[in-house]
Amino acid sequence: MTWSEMQPLLTQGTIDTLYMVLWATVVSVLGGLPLGLLLVLTDKGGLLRNTPVNKVVGAVVNIGRSLPFIILLIALIPFTKLVVGTFIGPTAMIVPLAIGAVPFFARLVETAVREVDHGLVEAVQSMGGSVPTIVRKVLLPQALPSLVSAVTTTVIVLIGYSAMAGAVGGEGLGSKAITYGYQRFDTAFMLVTVVILIVVVSAVQLVGDAVVRLLARRGRTAS
Repeated sequence: MTWSEMQPLLTQGTIDTLYMVLWATVVSVLGGLPLGLLLVLTDKGGLLRNTPVNKVVGAVVNIGRSLPFIILLIALIPFTKLVVGTFIGPTAMIVPLAIGAVPFFARLVETAVREVDHGLVEAVQSMGGSVPTIVRKVLLPQALPSLVSAVTTTVIVLIGYSAMAGAVGGEGLGSKAITYGYQRFDTAFMLVTVVILIVVVSAVQLVGDAVVRLLARRGRTAS
């Protein structure tokens, strides 16, 4: 296959991949952030200590993380079709991508929030700060660099998930690699697809690292 034939396929595949990953990331952050906070707040010594809730949320997150994505992808076909109306195409793949990434991101959020100095939490609490105030004014701002790093890691994981989604009609670069590279034994097409994925992942990591460094410098300046 010549480059002129590859280019439109690769361009569309890249657009589809970025589309799936972008919206799956948004849903993952919106779903995983409160779950991660809940794991910390309801844990032993937390501001909203509640062992039953903590155990249930922890179990749900652990189950979600333990399922291989390709199995989750297939198992969610009926649910995806119910939500979107189809289980094929980039929009449909956002559903399993997001569901697969929410528990992953939740654990990263939990780790990031646990790193916040408990003394700051106690100081605000002693001044009469409510739980929402502590979350908004202490936990999230102090954990922000780690949270950005967590988002970066989640985006990279989602890029890998999106490539696997191509195996069941998810479109994107994974689908193009399977259809035009693997099935047609086109080594050049496969190689170019891999290079594009490497470039995208590297760009995401570079941007994420730059934002983390910027936030860390601002935090040191503010302190």
